[in-house]
Amino acid sequence: MNIRIRLSALVLALLSAPLASAATPDAAKTLDYILHAWGTLTRSMDNCASLADPKIEGRPVIYVPAQFAVPADLQRTAKRCNVEVRPLPQVIRELGEVDATKLPEQGLLYLPHPYVVPGGFFNEMYGWDSYFIVLGLLADRHAELARDMTDNALFEVQHYGGVLNANRTYYLSRSQPPFLSAMMAAVLADPASFANADEKHAWLAQAYPLAVRNYEIWTRPEHRAGDTGLARYDDLGNGPVLEAQDSSFYRGVIQWLIAHPAQDPGYLLKASEHPDDAEAARLKTSSCDVRASKVCAGNWVGGYRLTADYYRGDRAMRESGFDTNFHFGPFGGSTHHYAGVGLNSLLYRYELDLRDFARQLGRTADAQRWEAAAAARKAAMDKYLWQPKPGMYRDYDFVAGKPSDAPYLTTFYPLWAGAASPAQARAVRDQLAVFELPGGLSMDNRPSEVQWDAPFGWAPTNWLAIAGLDAYGFHDDARRLAGKFTATVDRSLAEDGTIREKYNMALGNADVKVSAGYSTNVIGFGWTNGVYLKLRQLLDGTAGKDAARPAPLH
Repeated sequence: MNIRIRLSALVLALLSAPLASAATPDAAKTLDYILHAWGTLTRSMDNCASLADPKIEGRPVIYVPAQFAVPADLQRTAKRCNVEVRPLPQVIRELGEVDATKLPEQGLLYLPHPYVVPGGFFNEMYGWDSYFIVLGLLADRHAELARDMTDNALFEVQHYGGVLNANRTYYLSRSQPPFLSAMMAAVLADPASFANADEKHAWLAQAYPLAVRNYEIWTRPEHRAGDTGLARYDDLGNGPVLEAQDSSFYRGVIQWLIAHPAQDPGYLLKASEHPDDAEAARLKTSSCDVRASKVCAGNWVGGYRLTADYYRGDRAMRESGFDTNFHFGPFGGSTHHYAGVGLNSLLYRYELDLRDFARQLGRTADAQRWEAAAAARKAAMDKYLWQPKPGMYRDYDFVAGKPSDAPYLTTFYPLWAGAASPAQARAVRDQLAVFELPGGLSMDNRPSEVQWDAPFGWAPTNWLAIAGLDAYGFHDDARRLAGKFTATVDRSLAEDGTIREKYNMALGNADVKVSAGYSTNVIGFGWTNGVYLKLRQLLDGTAGKDAARPAPLH
């Protein structure tokens, strides 16, 4: 599907409006960039450029679901693009049923519809990125492409076990922050998404059981945060991630821990660089399989390797989307020890969305069940995550049995989800000074030199905080913060002509110097584009009430 490049209603409004902070020349340039970017970032299975994976060497391979009839157009694309089409080894019912380490090569997972990628080396459809991209597409009147992306996410649930980190085989063991129901709600609320009410109802009837199936990922034992009644992130694989082509990242983690022994939570393990068979056998359970993985074998510095629990936390950190941070331990290595505020807020809203979908389908018993699930989660959030003294929601370390002592921007997620009481929302709003900087909202107030900590800020977390504040009536705060973040994007684009993955909130530009973990500030960028359009709607007063927001609990 080709996107027609045009001057959107947003640009026309800006150019015809009186001179004001929301109608600057820089804003018009940013909007024009975004309008052209949708076409640049759109991929499909009939485009050879869509099939390449900058993260993996070798000839591209496309995997289709087992027992899936290969479409004729995909066969033609494979021949034209010199790629091989292979079936997955088995039908997948649940996430993690196919062990990607057993596949002969890693490859792209087939999706039936066009989709928008983030940009740069992120040349596939990502799980939580897609929600913010869909919001932008709907704001810019690309309802067909927004529905295509939502249908692709549902296809992943049906054939790959859940909404994946992204549609590559090495992501078959993990999901990402659960925004599927919010994507569905946004598409359902847009009048251009369906030809008529009957088509809309039929689509929801098919999508609802898949949305339920995706939700069930988060109630599996692996994703339970102990006996709290809350959820955690937890990849279903083991050892170093398959997308790591060398050991440089993990060696950097070891080097940092050796240099900061007082901050090592126990991630380091004394071991040989070249273990004999007996030690290699022990390392399979205490660290990783040095015989099976070259990356694992290379993860050695100064007499140390990384523990198996670190690798599990590293994988969970990647499922969380916050890769890399120091909030959940150095390099996020303890992510799986936490009932996260962010994840459980998203699941609370997911449960309310499922309740509303069930009501629309006339499934009264289902609706009651989802309302009860949301109420139980809210009670658990109030018990374990809400901290009255600092006036914030804090992530709960259920292994240690205590809340985090550090603030994180996810404290605003319960406002977006509608899980906060008015008093809780007011208390959280009163802590804005902890996060607010000249360029927008920083992830926290504890600089660590990694990308998901201070002073850096991201479009999705800024949007969720701003939308949450606006929903609870803090309109002036929402507009002020929207103005700051959009000005940061405008300022950065004026400097180098690009929109980026993340920004420096202290400087109000894209000068992001990361010295630990991932250091690239990728150009694109899908979710920044989407959030920028939504923030512009808020500033211009054209956003209206969030029709996709579920009704609160009684």
